[in-house]
Amino acid sequence: MLTTAIIPAYNEGKTIGSVLSVLNGCHLVRQTIVVSDGSSDDTVEKALAFDGVTVVELLENRGKGGALKAGLEHAVGQVLLFLDADLIGLKREHLHALLEPVLDGSAHMTVGIFEGGRVATDLAQKMAPFLSGQRALKREILEDLSCWELSRFGVEMALHRLAEERGDSVLLVNLPDLSHVMKEEKMGLGRGLAARMKMYWEILCCAARIGQLIK
Repeated sequence: MLTTAIIPAYNEGKTIGSVLSVLNGCHLVRQTIVVSDGSSDDTVEKALAFDGVTVVELLENRGKGGALKAGLEHAVGQVLLFLDADLIGLKREHLHALLEPVLDGSAHMTVGIFEGGRVATDLAQKMAPFLSGQRALKREILEDLSCWELSRFGVEMALHRLAEERGDSVLLVNLPDLSHVMKEEKMGLGRGLAARMKMYWEILCCAARIGQLIK
């Protein structure tokens, strides 16, 4: 089965290159798509520097759900790999851990959990693993997900609920020594906290209207 990696990115020029370097060296991934979700930095230029990477540039920010949908429109794979663009410490072993259970049929979806990276990011994922942005899944699962733009940062919750509704098998996999750049580090404490609160609000809104997102 062909695998497509989709990476939604909003102003992630500092980290997108290291993520793409690892993806380009993974034989399990046949197509890589970066979706710049209204970025104003050099995210697009950094992504275009990698041969074979498809870059989708959205001029206006659609939120994470909308960015993933835009990437899906260009994807050819039957198996999809979703990754955050701000990962720190990504290795090929992490990609294999996410993809192999789906490719060999032992799971419909895998969800990656940070382990041994940094205390703050490890704890957040231990408390709410279904919100992880690192996952692999069979494309057929997404046929029942509608109104992607409505989900925004709640898209992972929608995917988790969708798998439950379908009765799909979901496997949690540990991703040792992997972490990501926190919003407070990217934007400064004040703006970062505001962005985090906005993210949590979008997740709560998604939970409240989950029935609209699943056919």
